[in-house]
Amino acid sequence: MMKYKPINSLESPRFAEVKTFMRLPYVKTTEGIDYAIVGVPFDTGVTYRTGQRFGPNAIRDISSLIKPFNVPQDINVVEELSGVDYGDVPVNPGYILDSYDRIVDTLSPLIKNDVIPICMGGDHSITLGELRAIAQNNGPVALVHFDSHFDTIDEYFGEKYNHGTVFKRAVEEGLIDVEHSIQIGMRGTFYDKSDLMGSEDLGLKVITSFEMREIGLAEVKKQIKERVGDSKAFLTFDIDFVDPAYAPGTGTIEVGGWTGPETLDLVRSLKGINFVGYDLVEVMPYADPSQITAFLAGNIMFEFISLIALRKKERR
Repeated sequence: MMKYKPINSLESPRFAEVKTFMRLPYVKTTEGIDYAIVGVPFDTGVTYRTGQRFGPNAIRDISSLIKPFNVPQDINVVEELSGVDYGDVPVNPGYILDSYDRIVDTLSPLIKNDVIPICMGGDHSITLGELRAIAQNNGPVALVHFDSHFDTIDEYFGEKYNHGTVFKRAVEEGLIDVEHSIQIGMRGTFYDKSDLMGSEDLGLKVITSFEMREIGLAEVKKQIKERVGDSKAFLTFDIDFVDPAYAPGTGTIEVGGWTGPETLDLVRSLKGINFVGYDLVEVMPYADPSQITAFLAGNIMFEFISLIALRKKERR
């Protein structure tokens, strides 16, 4: 079986060649791969600042700095896995429902062939299309959701589909196994206490940032593992979970968030969970002139890949 690997940066400088995630081969295949990086350059679902459509290529550009050996996890992802940059979903700008169908059409061949998709947005509305594709092949999955917002409101200006309603729709469509799902990191000001109750009324467990600081990150890690258990799961990560001092390049910032090291540590702690898909959303390059947001996003995605490698190694 052919193994797809990144370009070796000791043989070709990191500023050379066409930009792909971590310099992976750009190949549209479902054969001989464990995971596929998929860009979803859609931002018509936002309710404040736009520009997330340029997130995938911003992450690709700076990700050439990421090397294959994960020191804290003691794993070399290139030695364990075969992966590709699958390119982008051909979204329809301005048309969210058609774009959902296009996301499903792009991801379904991967999922049917046991390839784990790692999507990069794009705004958080794209996750509904991803969950539809995942559920077609896996049934409802546990949701592990890092964010500063709940994204469970019913509508925004009368519209049912946007980045703030995505998980309300996902629950209604039966895409999420709510009994094993958890939201982590919500903070900032709310419209009303009902914002918090909305997620809990849907059956989702919530650990706000305020509660996280009270109970400590070790307890947060424990509760995530206990909630998900042995269920198949989907990890969705909104970059605004991170404090804007560390990730300014996003559309709807909230103060009082988490540092880069804390964030990476939380993601690393999820090893052992049976994730069947991942995404990283809401990177907005024009507010990220130094590329620190895109670089952190790329490193979070590298941790996703490392989780896949660790699980594969454990199951051998």
